[in-house]
Amino acid sequence: MGVSRSPRRGLAFAGLAVLLAVILGWSAHCLAQAADAGQGAAAPAHAERKILYYRNPMGLADTSPVPKKDGMGMDYIPVYQDEAGDAGTVRVGLDKVQKLGVRTEAVALRPMVRSIRAVGTIQVDERRLTVIAPKFEGWIEQLNADTTGQRVHRGESLMEVYSPGLVLAQQEYLVAARNLAALKDADAETRATARQLAESALTRLRYWDIGEDQIQRLGRRGSASRTLSITAPADGVILDKIAVRGMRFMPGEMLYKIADLSRVWVIAEVFEQDLGQIRPGQKAEVSLNAFPGRPFAGKVDFIYPTLTAETRTVKVRVELANPDGELRPALYATVVLAAPQGDGQVLAMPDSALLDTGSRQVVLVERGEGLYEPRPVRTGVRADGYVEVRDGLVAGDIVVVRANFLIDAEANLRAALGHFEHGK
Repeated sequence: MGVSRSPRRGLAFAGLAVLLAVILGWSAHCLAQAADAGQGAAAPAHAERKILYYRNPMGLADTSPVPKKDGMGMDYIPVYQDEAGDAGTVRVGLDKVQKLGVRTEAVALRPMVRSIRAVGTIQVDERRLTVIAPKFEGWIEQLNADTTGQRVHRGESLMEVYSPGLVLAQQEYLVAARNLAALKDADAETRATARQLAESALTRLRYWDIGEDQIQRLGRRGSASRTLSITAPADGVILDKIAVRGMRFMPGEMLYKIADLSRVWVIAEVFEQDLGQIRPGQKAEVSLNAFPGRPFAGKVDFIYPTLTAETRTVKVRVELANPDGELRPALYATVVLAAPQGDGQVLAMPDSALLDTGSRQVVLVERGEGLYEPRPVRTGVRADGYVEVRDGLVAGDIVVVRANFLIDAEANLRAALGHFEHGK
């Protein structure tokens, strides 16, 4: 019985295998037709984008009308018509423009002013320095201005001094004055001689810098004073004090050095390559570490005639007003000098708009939303973030000043430049 059921069972298995093969074949056929139908339906949509050319994958200005590989085996990238725009222009999708943060600015006429930075120190205005050096021998009896840094005013007594020469000059004047009064009835010649003697004595006191108020007091008192005052000839601050109470001084010996600090100098060190752009009268902005955030306005007053060989710099003097006395000598300062470039206004754009391809300089000119034209330009001087445009643009042209390098990478700028080269 086992042998007789074996052939039937084999025929049943064979029939089942044939049926499965037929079903699988039909299914594969149906799937293939569905795939072909799907490809056929997608083909028209894909065919809407037309490939213009293929660009180098490394961004080189090399294109190909057919697919190819570069020297490293990388496939050239297709450039579609909707990406390339018109001939000589680059089109970038608005969504990419927003993502890249593209910013533009108009080319315009503007004065080109270059900022030249230099370091320096606050110094005393030499024209406002005064030295107290008596013209006679004497002794200091009393010291009124007795500290360095003390502020004094014009006519204020600095010290009381005793001098035999001063006492003698006072006595001579008093004698001459009494004689002139006694000779009021004498002849004219005698009175003229007496008057001349009195005036000579007064002149000697004036030559010794004795003030008029002291001379008048002498005439009212009618007797010589043992001591007289040495007064300050101007307002200022005592920078140096040699005078000490009781000391003897000789004619011409310096006792005080007084400086008027209502105006001060900034002596700045300017490098020799910048010297040709510095002129007297130029505006200067001075900043000091002692007063952060408080610039002081001044102007170039003088350019020194010699150069320091060790630093290759030239000293430039800037004059500053100092009514409150805040600017103290020897403070460090940073000076920014405004150096005009050329005469008047020139056509200029931000220097960030410039793309240097090596053989030429190019900017991206906005022709519309997302449409940019690479345009070669010729530039001139640069100053404070701007560059002069001598050829290639006119006032009012809109150029890309931010993300222009990203547009170069995203929108096949170099390929467009390659077309531009071929069409030239």
